[in-house]
Amino acid sequence: MGGTRRRTISDDDHISILSVPDIEKYEYRRSSTGSEISNYSRGSSRSQSRSRSASRDVSYGSADPMLPPRTPIRPRFKRSFYHYRIPNRTIRWLCIALMSTIILFILSLIRMGMVSSQTLEGLRRDKPPPPAPWESFEFLKRYYGGLRTLTPRSKNVREYPTDNITFIQKEDSGKREIPASSPFDAVSPVRTEYPDIVECFLDAEDKIGLPNIFSYPGVPEGFPEAVMGSYDVLGLSDASCFDRYGRLGPYGFGYSRNKGGTGAGVEGEREGADNIWAKDSPIDYSDINWHDAQRRCLAKNKHRFSVKEPIAAEPWRTMPAKREVEEPSSSTEALSSSGSLSKLPRTAIVIRTWWDYNYNPETRLYLRSLISELPLLTGGEYQVHFLIHVRDDNAPIWADPDTYDRALENALPPEFRGMGTLWSERQMNLIYGGLPDSNIRGLPVHGVYRSAHMPLQYFAQKHPEYDYFWNWEMDARYTGHWHTFFNAVRKWAREQPRKGLWERNERFYVPEVHGSWDDFKAMARVQSEMAAQQPTSKWANIGPNGEQPEPKLDKPVWGPLAPWDAEPFDSDPIPPTTYDKDKYEWGVGEEADFITFNPMFDPERTDWILAEDVTGYNLSRGLPPRRTAIVTASRLSRRLLDTMHNDTTFHQHTMFSEMWPASCALHHGLKAVYAPHPVYIDRMWPLKYLAKIMNNGKNGAVGGSRSSVFGDSVQHNLLGVSWHYRTGFAPNLWKRWLGYKSNGDGGEEEEIALEGRMCLPPLLLHPVKDMDLVIEGRREGE
Repeated sequence: MGGTRRRTISDDDHISILSVPDIEKYEYRRSSTGSEISNYSRGSSRSQSRSRSASRDVSYGSADPMLPPRTPIRPRFKRSFYHYRIPNRTIRWLCIALMSTIILFILSLIRMGMVSSQTLEGLRRDKPPPPAPWESFEFLKRYYGGLRTLTPRSKNVREYPTDNITFIQKEDSGKREIPASSPFDAVSPVRTEYPDIVECFLDAEDKIGLPNIFSYPGVPEGFPEAVMGSYDVLGLSDASCFDRYGRLGPYGFGYSRNKGGTGAGVEGEREGADNIWAKDSPIDYSDINWHDAQRRCLAKNKHRFSVKEPIAAEPWRTMPAKREVEEPSSSTEALSSSGSLSKLPRTAIVIRTWWDYNYNPETRLYLRSLISELPLLTGGEYQVHFLIHVRDDNAPIWADPDTYDRALENALPPEFRGMGTLWSERQMNLIYGGLPDSNIRGLPVHGVYRSAHMPLQYFAQKHPEYDYFWNWEMDARYTGHWHTFFNAVRKWAREQPRKGLWERNERFYVPEVHGSWDDFKAMARVQSEMAAQQPTSKWANIGPNGEQPEPKLDKPVWGPLAPWDAEPFDSDPIPPTTYDKDKYEWGVGEEADFITFNPMFDPERTDWILAEDVTGYNLSRGLPPRRTAIVTASRLSRRLLDTMHNDTTFHQHTMFSEMWPASCALHHGLKAVYAPHPVYIDRMWPLKYLAKIMNNGKNGAVGGSRSSVFGDSVQHNLLGVSWHYRTGFAPNLWKRWLGYKSNGDGGEEEEIALEGRMCLPPLLLHPVKDMDLVIEGRREGE
């Protein structure tokens, strides 16, 4: 073929050709398969570079393929990460365990949170609250002045209340003698008012006359004034004071038991004390029976009273077929027609006690003074009874008369036996059955705590010979003469007009702030007739047409203020005229149905915890009108007790003990009076601040607001007054007056070294509990 050279393909060339990949195919595969083919292409490129060094003289056979055989591509499978499949049953149990762990963890967190909250709350409670403002006020010191510093009341520079407090520069008390005491004349006023009284004695032979207490003129230098209430308003005198020997010595204090005394007060500071027995020898009380003394006194003076006998036994004990009613005899009818209206009403002093009460010597002194100065002095106008609570409802005291008499005999000391009446809560449940019991505070409605007046209501039904009943307590004390105090309170309450009476009853009287009693009456009327809710701004309560509604006024109480669905009783008094037309005449000269020694406040909206303890009333429109007087020591008329008895028996109505008499009087229009007796306070309160705190309720009253001083959160302000159910001042003052130390102060050594024995003006104290006297020596034969 001329110059044409024919090149032959060797075997090596053939192999190289076979190893050349199809570029187009692999490019296509690279785009579709990714990195695996790309790696193969790189390997093929290295093979090509090696084949270029081989001989180019390659010959191709016709039987050899032009393209290499196609390499099969293995299918790709996703490799599994688990070499073993867990069974479903195991998975379920694992899930349950996991969920349980989470739940327990959450519950543990909740519990830990609760425990932490309780711990923090406990720490918060343990932290004492900030002290009340009154705790920063200075204590008054001149209450504890002695007999060596006596000064006339008119010349006394009082320590309190005064705007400019100055310390009193006392003289050297060691060089001053104690003046002589003198008998307190309580007999002359009684004989002047009732000249027909026949004198009474302690013994059956009429040889032992009534004890006479002794007083001193004036008061210790700097003695404070009563901050609430007034001697002058009630007609009492504060021109004299009483030490412990002059007040209690005639009743057994200050001489030995061998002479018939208590054995207390034999030692200690006694300068001038023996003056009490200079004319009359000490009385031997070991053989005195006060029941017999009262009975003999009444028999001598029966011409002065209406003849009424007590009902001997309860119908449920004797179970008579018919109640026998005695027809009045001709002599009784003649007596009635000849002027029975001149007969004096009688009053029972009902002392509330219980069957295992401890009658210590100090208590017996207190009881002797009550009996001597009220029933025996007045010739039987008063009579002292013990209403004794049998605390064990299972005691079979009602089984037979002998069992009853034995229980009654064991309940009283020998000198007071014959003066008691037993009662039990189960008995009250029987008499006043059908009452719905709300079981407030876990206590029954017939219990002594919630219904202390139930036994007194029933006692009044059994004793028609009494027209008035003093519900009196074992822990009340009075440093003056009992009859002087009770008679003054009774007369003052009788002269109070009904107009504005309930409004005055709701306020403490602070003379240094309120002025005279007439000023106080005017202030109470103005405050009670002000708007109950003052608008917060002049734009408040503007109507759609710009009109301003008239402010809502408090409606004064005039006549009965009954619950909305209650029917009036026939005995409910009706006002003789309207409130506006009355000239403070209705009620003047009318004996009070209810007399208290604390204001009668409205418990509505206060936080007093027993404000809702009402039983048997229709509450669909709210609670009934109520009034409350803290401390149940009070006087109740027969009319009020009969009304309470009928309301409880036939209408199933009652309330908490301190709320029931005042509320019942309010519902039925009876005359209720708060007597503003002198109340002392132990610290130097700013006067205007004190008046504001005490009358911090609605419209300047005590109650009707959460800020009421009788509310549970505010009543700590009363811890320092001389008359309240919970106060530390009253027992401390009484203890110091008896000559003992209290809180590290006072006592025999201080009295001898400084001013002598304390001397207090007449004042009422409550509560005085468990006052143990130091008894010297023993009675012969013991």
